[in-house]
Amino acid sequence: MLVDRDILGHEGLATKVTTASATVPVRAVEGLAECADALERATLPGVPYDPTWLTIVCRGLHHRPYLLVAGTGDEPDGVLPLALVKSALFGRFLVSLPYVNTAGVIARNPQVAEALIDRAVQLADELNVRHLELRHETEVAHPALSARLTSKVHMRLALPDSVDALWEQLRSKARNKVRKGEQQGFTVHWGRHELLDQFYAVFAVNMRDLGTPVFGRSLFRAILDGLPDGAEFCVIRDANRPIAAALLIHGETSTQVPSASSLRGYNSTNANDWMYWHLMARAVERGQHTFDFGRSTIGGSTYDFKKKWGALPEPAVWQYYVRRGSAGDLRPEGGKYDRMIRIWQRLPVWLTRLAGPRIVRGIP
Repeated sequence: MLVDRDILGHEGLATKVTTASATVPVRAVEGLAECADALERATLPGVPYDPTWLTIVCRGLHHRPYLLVAGTGDEPDGVLPLALVKSALFGRFLVSLPYVNTAGVIARNPQVAEALIDRAVQLADELNVRHLELRHETEVAHPALSARLTSKVHMRLALPDSVDALWEQLRSKARNKVRKGEQQGFTVHWGRHELLDQFYAVFAVNMRDLGTPVFGRSLFRAILDGLPDGAEFCVIRDANRPIAAALLIHGETSTQVPSASSLRGYNSTNANDWMYWHLMARAVERGQHTFDFGRSTIGGSTYDFKKKWGALPEPAVWQYYVRRGSAGDLRPEGGKYDRMIRIWQRLPVWLTRLAGPRIVRGIP
């Protein structure tokens, strides 16, 4: 049964989380409808990210959502959205939040943050997960969060007030690549559900080429449904063929690109550069202050690509309460999965589109 409850001990008795300096009431909300209702009623000024990603991601990836709410009434002192990620291959994890680069604790003060993490640790124990993962941008002090990953950074570009000013601030090398793409006769298209199949056709091929299981269409459909005014696709076509595509998410002051791809056969045409120019210009036209390229490893190829546009690195601090294994067990950086990546790259695209979503939804 789906419940909206105070913190429950193993006997089902309502309790409170006690921090070092205060007693902060925390309740746990469980289930899609219940979490959506709680988020809709909550007033959370100055949040670092949109916590409604909880229901979007859990609906699109078929995860179980939990929302921890500190305080009482319609103006909580803090929230912590969590998704239960589980699979037969990899085990169980509690994550805030899958797919999203920035998530984790939203709190009015350190005592509230501590109470929310206390409860998240308790929930991780109750659900018997391998680890609790909180995707912060700045470290939140808590004794249970004994591991962290800081190998990646957010790449962000401050935007000017006009597209002309954006063009002028580009480096000459970037402008030359955009001009080359412009000369190819490609066309740019904007849309939502009607472009999902074209976006996915490019995205699935690119993920296969990278050796990465592809997310299912259901995730992107959930994003479009959950963000009716903030999510759109950009598709670049060569005649009628989609050759590059991106998902844009427009927030209050920032536009981010959580997923973007281009076909490798078109690398020499600079189609990808031409697309990114249009993405940034789109953000400027909407009056955004920041263009968020997403996370990259310092010195990696995607880091260098984003840096050439003038993007600067900002910290990403993913913190962990580890119960079994280590925080980086499922990360590809250490070379542990190199052989599997090479095998995946040789599979036919139709097979990766069939198997990929079932695999990737179980990876935190």
